[in-house]
Amino acid sequence: MAENYYGSGNAYSSETVYSSSSTTTQYGGYQESTIYVTESVPPPVQQPTEAEEYEKYKKEEKHHKHKQHEGEVAALAAGAFALYEKHEAKKDPEHAHRHKIESNVAAAAAVAAGGYAFHEHHEKEEAEDEAKKHKEHHHHHFFGNN
Repeated sequence: MAENYYGSGNAYSSETVYSSSSTTTQYGGYQESTIYVTESVPPPVQQPTEAEEYEKYKKEEKHHKHKQHEGEVAALAAGAFALYEKHEAKKDPEHAHRHKIESNVAAAAAVAAGGYAFHEHHEKEEAEDEAKKHKEHHHHHFFGNN
Protein backbone atom coordinates (compact mmCIF):
# COMPACT_ATOMS: atom_id res chain seq x y z
CA MET A 1 0.00 0.00 0.00
CA ALA A 2 1.44 3.38 -0.96
CA GLU A 3 -0.04 6.81 -0.46
CA ASN A 4 1.19 10.17 -1.74
CA TYR A 5 0.42 13.59 -0.35
CA TYR A 6 1.62 16.69 -2.16
CA GLY A 7 1.65 19.96 -0.29
CA SER A 8 3.32 23.31 -0.76
CA GLY A 9 6.89 22.48 -1.79
CA ASN A 10 7.15 19.05 -0.18
CA ALA A 11 6.07 15.59 -1.23
CA TYR A 12 5.01 13.12 1.44
CA SER A 13 4.57 9.43 0.88
CA SER A 14 3.98 6.46 3.13
CA GLU A 15 4.45 2.80 2.34
CA THR A 16 3.52 -0.28 4.31
CA VAL A 17 6.26 -2.89 4.43
CA TYR A 18 5.91 -6.49 5.60
CA SER A 19 8.93 -8.40 6.88
CA SER A 20 9.49 -11.72 8.59
CA SER A 21 11.17 -10.21 11.70
CA SER A 22 9.46 -10.92 15.00
CA THR A 23 8.11 -8.05 17.14
CA THR A 24 5.06 -7.55 19.27
CA THR A 25 2.71 -6.76 16.36
CA GLN A 26 2.63 -9.80 14.10
CA TYR A 27 0.10 -10.82 11.50
CA GLY A 28 0.51 -14.41 10.35
CA GLY A 29 4.26 -14.44 10.97
CA TYR A 30 4.84 -11.02 9.36
CA GLN A 31 5.36 -7.66 10.96
CA GLU A 32 3.66 -4.53 9.65
CA SER A 33 5.60 -1.28 9.69
CA THR A 34 5.12 2.02 7.94
CA ILE A 35 7.94 4.04 6.35
CA TYR A 36 7.49 7.79 5.90
CA VAL A 37 9.55 9.60 3.28
CA THR A 38 9.57 13.33 2.64
CA GLU A 39 11.10 14.78 -0.51
CA SER A 40 11.61 18.32 -1.70
CA VAL A 41 9.93 19.15 -4.98
CA PRO A 42 12.40 21.02 -7.22
CA PRO A 43 11.52 24.56 -8.28
CA PRO A 44 10.14 24.98 -11.80
CA VAL A 45 12.78 25.09 -14.54
CA GLN A 46 13.36 28.52 -16.01
CA GLN A 47 13.53 28.94 -19.76
CA PRO A 48 17.02 29.77 -21.05
CA THR A 49 17.65 33.27 -22.31
CA GLU A 50 18.29 34.10 -25.96
CA ALA A 51 22.02 34.45 -25.25
CA GLU A 52 22.12 31.02 -23.57
CA GLU A 53 20.23 29.47 -26.49
CA TYR A 54 22.64 31.12 -28.92
CA GLU A 55 25.66 29.76 -27.05
CA LYS A 56 24.09 26.29 -26.90
CA TYR A 57 23.55 26.19 -30.66
CA LYS A 58 27.01 27.59 -31.40
CA LYS A 59 28.50 24.82 -29.25
CA GLU A 60 26.36 22.24 -31.06
CA GLU A 61 27.48 23.67 -34.42
CA LYS A 62 31.12 23.33 -33.38
CA HIS A 63 30.50 19.75 -32.24
CA HIS A 64 28.94 18.75 -35.58
CA LYS A 65 31.70 20.51 -37.51
CA HIS A 66 34.27 18.45 -35.59
CA LYS A 67 32.34 15.23 -36.31
CA GLN A 68 32.04 16.19 -39.98
CA HIS A 69 35.81 16.59 -40.22
CA GLU A 70 36.30 13.21 -38.55
CA GLY A 71 34.01 11.64 -41.16
CA GLU A 72 35.92 13.33 -43.97
CA VAL A 73 39.25 12.07 -42.65
CA ALA A 74 37.85 8.56 -42.23
CA ALA A 75 36.51 8.61 -45.81
CA LEU A 76 39.87 9.78 -47.11
CA ALA A 77 41.79 7.12 -45.17
CA ALA A 78 39.44 4.30 -46.19
CA GLY A 79 39.57 5.42 -49.82
CA ALA A 80 43.35 5.50 -49.77
CA PHE A 81 43.45 2.03 -48.23
CA ALA A 82 41.05 0.74 -50.91
CA LEU A 83 43.34 2.07 -53.64
CA TYR A 84 46.35 0.55 -51.91
CA GLU A 85 44.67 -2.86 -51.71
CA LYS A 86 43.64 -2.62 -55.36
CA HIS A 87 47.29 -1.97 -56.24
CA GLU A 88 48.39 -4.89 -54.06
CA ALA A 89 45.95 -7.19 -55.88
CA LYS A 90 47.78 -6.47 -59.14
CA LYS A 91 51.22 -6.60 -57.53
CA ASP A 92 50.68 -9.86 -55.56
CA PRO A 93 48.77 -12.32 -57.82
CA GLU A 94 49.14 -15.14 -55.26
CA HIS A 95 46.93 -13.26 -52.76
CA ALA A 96 44.95 -11.22 -55.31
CA HIS A 97 41.55 -12.49 -54.15
CA ARG A 98 42.23 -11.43 -50.55
CA HIS A 99 43.40 -7.97 -51.67
CA LYS A 100 40.30 -7.52 -53.86
CA ILE A 101 38.04 -8.36 -50.91
CA GLU A 102 39.92 -5.94 -48.64
CA SER A 103 39.73 -3.30 -51.35
CA ASN A 104 35.95 -3.70 -51.62
CA VAL A 105 35.49 -3.60 -47.85
CA ALA A 106 37.63 -0.46 -47.62
CA ALA A 107 35.65 1.14 -50.46
CA ALA A 108 32.39 0.40 -48.61
CA ALA A 109 33.86 1.91 -45.44
CA ALA A 110 34.86 5.01 -47.42
CA VAL A 111 31.31 5.41 -48.74
CA ALA A 112 29.88 4.96 -45.23
CA ALA A 113 32.30 7.52 -43.77
CA GLY A 114 31.41 9.93 -46.56
CA GLY A 115 27.73 9.48 -45.75
CA TYR A 116 28.44 10.15 -42.09
CA ALA A 117 30.34 13.33 -42.98
CA PHE A 118 27.41 14.42 -45.18
CA HIS A 119 24.97 13.77 -42.32
CA GLU A 120 27.08 15.78 -39.86
CA HIS A 121 27.35 18.60 -42.41
CA HIS A 122 23.55 18.90 -42.44
CA GLU A 123 23.37 18.69 -38.62
CA LYS A 124 25.92 21.53 -38.49
CA GLU A 125 23.82 23.61 -40.88
CA GLU A 126 20.70 23.05 -38.75
CA ALA A 127 22.56 24.16 -35.63
CA GLU A 128 23.84 27.19 -37.55
CA ASP A 129 20.28 28.15 -38.53
CA GLU A 130 19.05 27.73 -34.94
CA ALA A 131 21.93 29.88 -33.68
CA LYS A 132 20.96 32.61 -36.15
CA LYS A 133 17.38 32.52 -34.85
CA HIS A 134 18.55 33.04 -31.27
CA LYS A 135 21.28 35.57 -31.94
CA GLU A 136 20.76 38.91 -30.27
CA HIS A 137 21.34 41.71 -32.69
CA HIS A 138 24.15 43.80 -31.32
CA HIS A 139 24.34 47.21 -32.91
CA HIS A 140 27.67 48.94 -32.56
CA HIS A 141 27.40 52.67 -32.23
CA PHE A 142 30.61 54.19 -33.46
CA PHE A 143 31.48 57.86 -33.89
CA GLY A 144 28.92 59.16 -31.41
CA ASN A 145 25.85 57.70 -33.11
CA ASN A 146 23.26 56.57 -30.56
